[in-house]
Amino acid sequence: MNLKELASNLGLSQTTVSRALNGYPEVNEATRTRVEEAAARLGYRPNASARRLATGRAGAVGIVYSTGEGYGPHTSEFLGGLGSRLASDEIDVLVSTVDTLDEELAAYRRAIASKKIDAIVLHSPRPADARVALLNELGFPFIMHGRTEDEAGHAWLDIDNTAATQRATDHLLSLGHRDIALLNGPKGLVFANHREAGYRLAFKHNKLTPNPTLITNGQFTDEIGFRTTQAMLERRAGPTAFLAGSMMTALGVFRAIRSAGLELGKDVSMIAHDDVFPYLNADTMVPSMSTTRSSIRAAGTRVAELLMQLLGGKPPSEIHELWPVEIVLRESTGRGPHLESRSIA
Repeated sequence: MNLKELASNLGLSQTTVSRALNGYPEVNEATRTRVEEAAARLGYRPNASARRLATGRAGAVGIVYSTGEGYGPHTSEFLGGLGSRLASDEIDVLVSTVDTLDEELAAYRRAIASKKIDAIVLHSPRPADARVALLNELGFPFIMHGRTEDEAGHAWLDIDNTAATQRATDHLLSLGHRDIALLNGPKGLVFANHREAGYRLAFKHNKLTPNPTLITNGQFTDEIGFRTTQAMLERRAGPTAFLAGSMMTALGVFRAIRSAGLELGKDVSMIAHDDVFPYLNADTMVPSMSTTRSSIRAAGTRVAELLMQLLGGKPPSEIHELWPVEIVLRESTGRGPHLESRSIA
């Protein structure tokens, strides 16, 4: 089926159908959805070469990872969602790796100069991000998974890390826990700042003060989770509850709790952030894991969709999405030593 036949089938002009499939903002969502569903149902696939000739696009987007960040399950899940959605529009993802920020900035300059990519996907933002400043200066399209302090100045999708961690901390406080460890992400990253802010807000709203020695920062790995928890539990007055920044960290925390001869959900409680890995199900763990939950693969898919809107001409200032994070309570959270007779959040 060609474009003319698809347009005839829908009773629309070829221009409208083409613009709907290419993410142009002047096409309303109802029409866009109708066109996309019909294209999928009827097996229409646009000719990639013809489209690139007509639009002047390279048919690829770029993303850069630093070797210091590691390449764990979060990376593969996000790329899986991003790549699958872009592949449906015959757009490739070009991945580069670097060691330093200077090398990353140089990689962007090279890719833009070579005209190999149409846009860039940024991730792991810092409050004042040099990458954002560079790409804005060059006038090159980009979208960020996360956001900076100047969030109005660029397109982004983020989850509400502050509210998620505040709710989780408040729940543990309501169960009577006061010594709550926060095993957070790398220091200086925006999402880690937001999670610590949510943690502190929960204590403040309960007229309590957190123990600063129970706040740690690091990569989300099983080993770091294990070593950090092991050291904390060896203290005379160790934490009675943990907030693990990821399910990978939670695995390490769980190992350390068992090694100390303690029982999760009874002696010690934990809430982990779950990015919804297909091979690590919080519901089938023993005991089942209480979590704040948001799919990083779904975020990758949505970033790709928003990127298509950006390339279709939608202004970056209109591409801002903040996703709520649900909290799912299971067996890993139990009573703390200071349980008060008030309703549990």
